[in-house]
Amino acid sequence: MGTTDSGRWFAQWFNTDYLKLYSHRDEREARSIADLIRARVPRIAGGLTLDLACGAGRHVPFLSEQQPTVGFDLSPWLLDVARQKDRSAPLVRGDMQSLPFRSGAFSLVVNLFTSFGYFMEDAQNKGVLVEVARVTAPGGWLVLDFLNAPATRSTVVPFDRTRVGSTWVQQHRDISASGRFIRKTIELEAEGQVFTERVRLFEPEELIAMVTDCGFVVAETLGTYDGQQLTAASPRAIMIGRRVNR
Repeated sequence: MGTTDSGRWFAQWFNTDYLKLYSHRDEREARSIADLIRARVPRIAGGLTLDLACGAGRHVPFLSEQQPTVGFDLSPWLLDVARQKDRSAPLVRGDMQSLPFRSGAFSLVVNLFTSFGYFMEDAQNKGVLVEVARVTAPGGWLVLDFLNAPATRSTVVPFDRTRVGSTWVQQHRDISASGRFIRKTIELEAEGQVFTERVRLFEPEELIAMVTDCGFVVAETLGTYDGQQLTAASPRAIMIGRRVNR
């Protein structure tokens, strides 16, 4: 989830408060994307999966049904939650811009639930994919599950106020004047805490170009977790690419 710089929004927000707010992202959803991956990506004998930005590890047990899986994340809070769920799961904390794995270590790298596009500079975001390509074995696979920028812009809800457990939460959302970023400001009323999420709105064509430039051939672009094709109205932009020799 980015660098260890505490001034970056993602270094502060991915904590236990984040888990409360996104508690509706449950095991059923995690199972659906894992099933999609299993249906679209062939199992490679002796292969190993990297769940890049695994958060609290909700996808790890389902991905592990296909092949052994390593979870990787910046957040110590979320990794602690993942360890409490499964103390046997291999979990690593670090910076996705500099992965602590040997080149070609993984036959499959997944980056799920919009855990990409956190950096202000496009070169930094692309640098993550450069590292992903480095640790992906030739012939291995990448699954990048991102939001679909056109649909996000057209359906953004500027404000809502909801109750999460015993806490009222206000959420303000806006698209930057350039149309290149979506920002969400989250206020936990009882705690008096405010957090911000900011994600670069890459067009599907931009994602395809970056993934291709980093050494993958994009085999499929999907728009939902049940495998429907990507359209302008799709909620997701899921890139499935295969690593090529260079």
